[in-house]
Amino acid sequence: MVNKAWKIIPRPLLETILNNHAQHHRVPQPLILHGPRGVGKTTLILDRFLGEWNKGPHLTGYVDFAQSIKDHHPNFDGSFPWYSWSSCELPSLSSCQTQLENCLESMAHKGIKLGTISSHQIFTTLNKWHGINTALRRILNQNASKIAISNKVSSSGLWDRAVFALSARFNASEIDGVLDFEEKGKSLSIDEASYFKEAIVALRLAKEVIKMQQKWRANAIADLNRSGRFSRSLANSCTDWPCLLLELLSQAAEIGHFQPKLVINNVEILRNAMLMDDSKVCGSMYHDSLIWRIIALGANERCLPVILVTSDSYYSYQAFMDFGFPDIFVSRETFGWTPQEAKMHMVTDYFTHAEWMVIDDVLGPNPRHLFEVYMLKQSNCYQKLMDNEASTFEDIVDAYLAYLQVTVVNPSMDKALSFLQKFAIDARSGKILEHRLHFGAPWRHPPSSKDPTICKEWAKIQLMDFVQSLVNAEFGVNYLADCSLEIMDDPAAVALVEVGLLYAQRDPSFFRPISKGIQRCLARWLVQERMQLSYQNLLQYLWQRIIRGRSYRHLMLQVGYDKY
Repeated sequence: MVNKAWKIIPRPLLETILNNHAQHHRVPQPLILHGPRGVGKTTLILDRFLGEWNKGPHLTGYVDFAQSIKDHHPNFDGSFPWYSWSSCELPSLSSCQTQLENCLESMAHKGIKLGTISSHQIFTTLNKWHGINTALRRILNQNASKIAISNKVSSSGLWDRAVFALSARFNASEIDGVLDFEEKGKSLSIDEASYFKEAIVALRLAKEVIKMQQKWRANAIADLNRSGRFSRSLANSCTDWPCLLLELLSQAAEIGHFQPKLVINNVEILRNAMLMDDSKVCGSMYHDSLIWRIIALGANERCLPVILVTSDSYYSYQAFMDFGFPDIFVSRETFGWTPQEAKMHMVTDYFTHAEWMVIDDVLGPNPRHLFEVYMLKQSNCYQKLMDNEASTFEDIVDAYLAYLQVTVVNPSMDKALSFLQKFAIDARSGKILEHRLHFGAPWRHPPSSKDPTICKEWAKIQLMDFVQSLVNAEFGVNYLADCSLEIMDDPAAVALVEVGLLYAQRDPSFFRPISKGIQRCLARWLVQERMQLSYQNLLQYLWQRIIRGRSYRHLMLQVGYDKY
């Protein structure tokens, strides 16, 4: 058990389900793999699936929108945060868009090299959704073509001329590098080589056509961002290029020859991405347009397998409602190991039975908790602590809890307080819909004063009231029991879900902390805040609890449904 390497434990049922979905060359629905933080979703994809999904005819594009968050990603010697990505410094929408498009373009190049994507197919797909004649004429004029082009020339004729004009402009060695002609060029005939080169140039021409059409809509998109309105056509124009690539790849998919699939990890970052200029729609609109079009492609013509991986509980229930109906996606929710499964894998290999009893009681079987405690156990600090005869393993677990409290829960609660303060300001200015301020709601009467100190005190009392109601409900609230969706209107519940401390799971439908360790830290936070209340604020808190206090005990967890 000393310095034993950590191993990735297989999950046969979940892996079988995901493999069955990915083995199809085209599917009618995208799949969402979701679950609380730290249950091993990213590890499952990277260490168990990605290698197998890139063998033989299979090709998997992997996009992790969190890769650009340098402070919290393993690629930059960081570690995934326990709190949600929305609490980090989010990347720009442009970087997320570039990351997605580069991945899809590299997959399309692979399809061209296999001969499954041709210039004619690119033209047909592009011409099906876009009026391209004007853009092609502009591109031909830009390429120093002084000969007047007759209006009677067909779209296919313009396309052939534009491909020829662009092939002269592009660097031949660059195209050869994309196609890897250095290795296999000698085995190809002249006709075959020209066929592949024409397809590469056609793909770049399609990109230029779409970019030109986006420039024509630039002023309309800027006005849309200023006014805050919604336009589906303008939103779709920003996702034209990735969706065209998805459609080309889906059409080219062939069992046993070319089977592409796409995995998008941390898709919630795209939804919250920062808009740095007015050349694109906002992140949420871009996200919704992209997913809507993936759904439409799957429903109408079948799409390559798309797997969205996320720890945001928006995708566990609310996304299914926002995009139409409960079965709009294939849903696979994972909660990690049960205590019995974790005990079977952990005891004797990594922990003694006595140590496991402490971990199970304090932290639960969350895989990331177990890994971090094991790494702490292997550290020099632990060895020095154990040299002291008065120290026990409980001291290490307590130190780990203190680490979670200081670095995870307390900063997240401060972020949640800022959300509640913003809610008070919005309610005072009339931006909150009336149904969220219904009669009897504990949050119905935010302070009328603009004093930030008063707003902060009100927000803290609201948050303490909500956490106390969670304690009374034993940290489990069934938000669909008796169709009781009032908790969805609670700004404190929404704030704790947004900062990633609570997770609204789908089956069964519970609000709960993401792990037992985080649950203990929430209880500690409540005790600390109560001890620090002034006499006046204590009276306000007691007034809130007795007169207006929340009570979710009628939605408590049912016996037998406690999943950690």
